[in-house]
Amino acid sequence: MMWLALVGAIIVEVCATLSMRASDGFRRRAWIAPVVIGYLISFALLWLTLRLGMPVGIAYGVWTACGVALVAVAGRLWFSEPLSPLMIAGIALIICGVLTIDLSGSLH
Repeated sequence: MMWLALVGAIIVEVCATLSMRASDGFRRRAWIAPVVIGYLISFALLWLTLRLGMPVGIAYGVWTACGVALVAVAGRLWFSEPLSPLMIAGIALIICGVLTIDLSGSLH
């Protein structure tokens, strides 16, 4: 259940971040509500993840790493933002780092 809550937090946070980008600096006011509501729901789901017993280092690491990777790819697809090979390598390193933290935590 805690992993499901974390996945939900990641998906909602990515949607909120993409909505912020779509708002064009909050000039498009229709996007303000999805941003605010999305972040509130995302933090509530992250709180639930922690409440269900996931260590904060793992939860936050996975949440941020997945968020960075998904937003970068979605930004490329929907907003034509750059995604260079070096950026892809950086995303891969972030994910490897989070997996290392996760695996080291589960070995104890």
